[in-house]
Amino acid sequence: MYHQQSRKREAMRYQIIAAEANEPLARRLEEKFPDRFTFHSTEWNKFPDGTDNIEIGGFSPNNVISGEHVLFLATFHDNDVTLSQFQVMICLLQSFIESLTVVLPFSPVGTMERVIKEGQVATAATYAHMFSSLPSCGRPTRLMVYDLHTLQNRFYLHGNSIASLHSAIPLLKEKLKTSNVDCVAFPDDGAAKRFSAMFQDMDMEIIVCGKTRGEGDKRTVVIQDGDAKGRNIVIVDDLVQTGGTLFESGKVLKDAGAISVNAFVSHAVFPDNSWKRFNKGGDRECFDKFWVTNSIPTVTNKLPVEDGIFEVLDLMDLIINDLDHFST
Repeated sequence: MYHQQSRKREAMRYQIIAAEANEPLARRLEEKFPDRFTFHSTEWNKFPDGTDNIEIGGFSPNNVISGEHVLFLATFHDNDVTLSQFQVMICLLQSFIESLTVVLPFSPVGTMERVIKEGQVATAATYAHMFSSLPSCGRPTRLMVYDLHTLQNRFYLHGNSIASLHSAIPLLKEKLKTSNVDCVAFPDDGAAKRFSAMFQDMDMEIIVCGKTRGEGDKRTVVIQDGDAKGRNIVIVDDLVQTGGTLFESGKVLKDAGAISVNAFVSHAVFPDNSWKRFNKGGDRECFDKFWVTNSIPTVTNKLPVEDGIFEVLDLMDLIINDLDHFST
């Protein structure tokens, strides 16, 4: 029965609508699997007053969207494009489609799921409300997200949307098979609890770092568990912003005798081009290799992969697999 259902899913055809930044991914999907995916380019324009003037592809001159399974490749890299994409999702769901699957590799509000004082906005909750309030096409909208920062955010969704959580760790594991890395380190206990089990099938030493309080309020990173001496290490986390904790962890591991230290994050946020600090010549140059995925193409398209430490791992094949099998 499972194999019958699997074959049925793998035979499912999708009409692809994509955010502008994800159009290259959509075109590659169509090129690799033309029998399964058909991409329709959308015009993401603005009226002179700044409001959206959007024309979704696939409706003219002939409507090939209604009655079909639709795959929407989203990217919420700023508030403006986010609102535009919600408008497109609403329009699609009101167009008698068979189903809507939204691939949002990176959820930018995953770290803002709670407040510490009245008046703060928990944007993870508000985004979940927006997804949950989408119109119904007869079945829930499937929201595919990779390495969501706070896993309990999935329970904010209700009604017409259901979270489908996945991980990009399989991409790293494939890369490690052909590398000299023999140790996986985590910058804190939270990352260790979340990701360490995924490496149990590999012969890897595990190291857990963490912050300790020093004089006053000063916090320093230390090795809490494991031995870095003589190891080739990759530090694993879900995302990087300015990367202070990653850098401090890398320094501590090298000081403890590591031969080499690399880094992997699923989501390269890098506000204000902070990736430059990690590249050759930067003040945080400490990693031999820095692996990231293309979950935020507006950032990773800028990374100097030809002449630098960065390597971008492509999510496309993983997305196809997870689209069919519901789990990584």
